[in-house]
Amino acid sequence: MTENKSGSLLLHPDRSTGIIGYGAYIPRYRLPGSEVAQLWTGSPKGSPVKEKAVAGLDEDVITMSIEASRNALARAGIDPQELRAVWVGSESHPYAVKPSGTVVAEAIGASNNIQAGDWEFACKAGTEAMVAAIALVGSGMGKYALAIGMDTAQGKPGDALEYTASSGGAAFIIGPADEAVVEIEATYSYVSDTPDFWRRQEQKYPEHGQRFTGDPAYFKHIESAGRVMMEELGMKASDFTYAVFHQPNPKFPMKAGKDLGFTEEQLLPGLLVPVIGNTYAGASMIGLTAILDIAKPGDRILQVSYGSGAGSDAFYFVVTERIAERRALAPSIADYLARRTEINYATYARFRGKIDMG
Repeated sequence: MTENKSGSLLLHPDRSTGIIGYGAYIPRYRLPGSEVAQLWTGSPKGSPVKEKAVAGLDEDVITMSIEASRNALARAGIDPQELRAVWVGSESHPYAVKPSGTVVAEAIGASNNIQAGDWEFACKAGTEAMVAAIALVGSGMGKYALAIGMDTAQGKPGDALEYTASSGGAAFIIGPADEAVVEIEATYSYVSDTPDFWRRQEQKYPEHGQRFTGDPAYFKHIESAGRVMMEELGMKASDFTYAVFHQPNPKFPMKAGKDLGFTEEQLLPGLLVPVIGNTYAGASMIGLTAILDIAKPGDRILQVSYGSGAGSDAFYFVVTERIAERRALAPSIADYLARRTEINYATYARFRGKIDMG
């Protein structure tokens, strides 16, 4: 763990922490981008993603969080009763008034003597939960905490989001560094009031500021967080093995990465949006799990999330020697990608409640 420095902008807990277990979940149903393009433009061309993952009729943020959490617990090798927090970050919680966290906690066998609840900050709700979990464990208030980033598709019919807004996410169990598959060296957060994407209460679909979502929103926050993290650490892009950024589409994370000095070889292993779409609160987190599926001891990883409204959380990780034995204990991203059932737009509309029967 990096030493706390007077005046440092980075967040350093008192006790060294790490990810002791990680897990992802991707629904089996896939909607090809060509289906969306054919319906709304009359041409199967022009889709920014090959296909996106779609939650089934019996799936929501809670059920998917349970699956990802069970994978994380399998890799961590701990009793769920040892968890002291279960936090779910999402912008598509199934209930407006009733937490997702309590249902997940009970379903995975956690104790009643825990913190449980939900986090919201658009697409960085999951990493907000990660920062809180690091703080809880790093302060000594609890030995283990579970942070989840999970979402379901929320694109308005015919909107650009229909091509990318998908379902899925990841879960991380934060614990002591001496048990970790990945040591957490530092975190940093950068936020501002930038209204690039929003959904008011009772509004069914979110709205976005079109091109405004790029330079003053996504790129400013991602690149500011990444630069401050590297400057404070005295590191440069070439010092990292991999980097993963929030993935609203295939172009944004690649451009942000290259602006910060990263190469395609460093970025591509965590870039899942071309094949499963944008999983919102779980996007950078699920990208990190794809990297951990192939990482080697000593690899250094930079993760930077992004949430509209707006803000970014940056993390610096170092992979430990425990990674090889632990990752074999739960399904990999490759396993979930191979488990695929293609659906058409009509089935997608039914699954996602886009047909009003009232």
